[in-house]
Amino acid sequence: MEETIEGYVDHIIFRNEDNGYTVMVVIAEEEELTCVGSFQYLSEGETIKAYGHYTEHPSYGRQFSVTSYETVVPQDSMAMERYLGSGAIKGIGAALAARIVRRFKDDTLRIVEEEPERLAEIKGISEKKAREIAAQVSEKADMRKAMMFLQQYGISLSLGAKIFNQYGQEMYGILRENPYKMAEDIDGVGFKMADEIAARIGIHTDSDYRIRSGLLYILLQATAEGHVFLPQRILLERASALLGVAAPYMEKHIMDLAIDRKIVMKETPLSEGVQPEPVIYASQYYQLELHVAQMLKELALEDTVDEARMETQLARLEKNGNVQLDEKQRQAVVEAVKNGLLVITGGPGTGKTTTINAIIRYYELEGLDICLAAPTGRAAKRMTETTGYEARTIHRLLELSGMPDDSSASIHFERNAQNPLEADVVIIDEMSMVDIFLMHALLLAITPGTRLILVGDVNQLPSVGPGSVLKDIIRSGKFPVVELVKIFRQASQSDIVVNAHKINRGVPVVLDNKSMDFFFLKRYDANVIISVVITLIQKKLPKFVDATPYDIQVLTPMRKGLLGVERLNGILQQYLNPPSPEKKEKEHGNGLFREGDKVMQIKNNYQTEWEVRGKYGIPVEKGVGVFNGDTGILREINTFAETLTVEFDEGRFVEYAFKQLDELELAYAITIHKSQGSEYPAVVIPLLGGPRMLMNRNLLYTAVTRARKCVTLVGDENTFWEMEKNQMEQSRYTTLDLRIKESF
Repeated sequence: MEETIEGYVDHIIFRNEDNGYTVMVVIAEEEELTCVGSFQYLSEGETIKAYGHYTEHPSYGRQFSVTSYETVVPQDSMAMERYLGSGAIKGIGAALAARIVRRFKDDTLRIVEEEPERLAEIKGISEKKAREIAAQVSEKADMRKAMMFLQQYGISLSLGAKIFNQYGQEMYGILRENPYKMAEDIDGVGFKMADEIAARIGIHTDSDYRIRSGLLYILLQATAEGHVFLPQRILLERASALLGVAAPYMEKHIMDLAIDRKIVMKETPLSEGVQPEPVIYASQYYQLELHVAQMLKELALEDTVDEARMETQLARLEKNGNVQLDEKQRQAVVEAVKNGLLVITGGPGTGKTTTINAIIRYYELEGLDICLAAPTGRAAKRMTETTGYEARTIHRLLELSGMPDDSSASIHFERNAQNPLEADVVIIDEMSMVDIFLMHALLLAITPGTRLILVGDVNQLPSVGPGSVLKDIIRSGKFPVVELVKIFRQASQSDIVVNAHKINRGVPVVLDNKSMDFFFLKRYDANVIISVVITLIQKKLPKFVDATPYDIQVLTPMRKGLLGVERLNGILQQYLNPPSPEKKEKEHGNGLFREGDKVMQIKNNYQTEWEVRGKYGIPVEKGVGVFNGDTGILREINTFAETLTVEFDEGRFVEYAFKQLDELELAYAITIHKSQGSEYPAVVIPLLGGPRMLMNRNLLYTAVTRARKCVTLVGDENTFWEMEKNQMEQSRYTTLDLRIKESF
């Protein structure tokens, strides 16, 4: 049963400024009481009425856990003196508060709110200071009033603060007329939340604001599936289902949005040989494709090359660098020398690394400055190991500098059109992972005249973000592309490489377990499969591939289901990092985090700070940005400060507030999509059926190519054959190839 207490805040013991979580002492009826809860705008000396219940903390004893509260206007001169003297109002200390209250007694509150100029009657308060005090009191009163107003619509204190800071007193008008504006302006308010608030306020389902906001929301949601636009018929179909409004009624709103330049309408054929149909882009995505196409064209200038000098340098390279290039690899080096932009593509074992190394050595002979980068930390690390040159993530290459707080503004890179990269040659690996946003940011920082070489495997899964950048660049037919197809002798001894190519071509793979690095263990029951997976990770594979159980990665096609990420992680955690009195735990959602867990960041956070620690834990390097797919080990859970510390690759330590835990999940098992760009000593892939659209050749190929020394599939061989045969890929609605053709 909910209980109520009333008293004044004597002192604050601890406050987390990010989420308002506060531990404080309240004096209620002469008794000191420890209260805990979220109090975004509360100062010492204020009187509150709090609702909640008593709890018993193992270390700190009896506490009052606050679920909601309201501030109470100081009723008497004593309460007023306490409030003013608490430091809540800048410029007033205890002595000055006592003088004010001595002068105005029980009328103090009215004087401060209605006749603040009279405060200047007190010795030590100028007219200017009196005005400042009045402004602060009024601002605090406005903030409180706003919080109370927002709470009746179910809006939390921290979100309420964002809304009030964004709009101030205009907030009331916006909420009553068009709460959907918040979905555009405020990070953390999506269409669904704005729609709930609108329903509580009583806004009609066919309101113009609601329909327009709903249409934009659906276009934005489509980008999460990788689309840059939607055909108009699909947009109206989805909007009708979401909003409960008939499609014909929404067509005029599409025209209005186009007139307001919020969207772009085009007639586009969705595949070869079909009639063009109306398609709709959110404006920024149309502009992204357009701009990327123009910048690619500017880079793609052909160079006049001294052929004799080039041949001499190539001969020197092959002789002195001990490099043996086949015909295609040699062609790639020649094209790299002749062109401003080159695409090199090929599967595993086809010599992409040898080719990149040859291109680097050639440019070294020419005395040029070279930059290497890849989309993820793991891919960059691998590039460094295989080339001997320092490679960075694209984000670090472009010098990411965190996003402005509480803003949905795009992320900011220090390297851009005004401050371009100082390099003659830029080589990007794992290009299939680069989405339209990152490509745009990269091209902004590259001046025409700089050579850009894009390397990737076009048969891998596409980027997590919107676009099919690598595919579209190749599909446009406007830039030189060298496809490496020959599997080299050393790689041809690996069944991982040979079978990956067979999967890609749809040639049946032999599953007889006579291989040294490619195994298929036939099991047909989900629980038996899991038990085999645990045995492999704990006992069999670590010795076989000379790695720890944590280095071996379970890759599964799905999140849900008997062999989905969510179930597997709960079970694997129990075996690989069992409970222990020495390990602290934190429950979150339906599961829990435990010290020592393997975890993964599941969204890009451009503001999170990291530090590399030297001896005695002293920071030796700092930076910002933790990205979707980064994995690490949970080193510490601090229940008092409500934080959790994770050590990511390259010794980067990141501290998470408990309220940020939605950004993390266990990573003993991850989806194949999340493994892109990473490589592991061994991978274990449980397979037992799933949705046909997902269980395709492309997914199987990506999973197998993540392993360096050993692939073990556990499950039903029929699922394997089905996946190998299934060429259905979820097609993405992108038109970068068309924009490139137009730019030429």
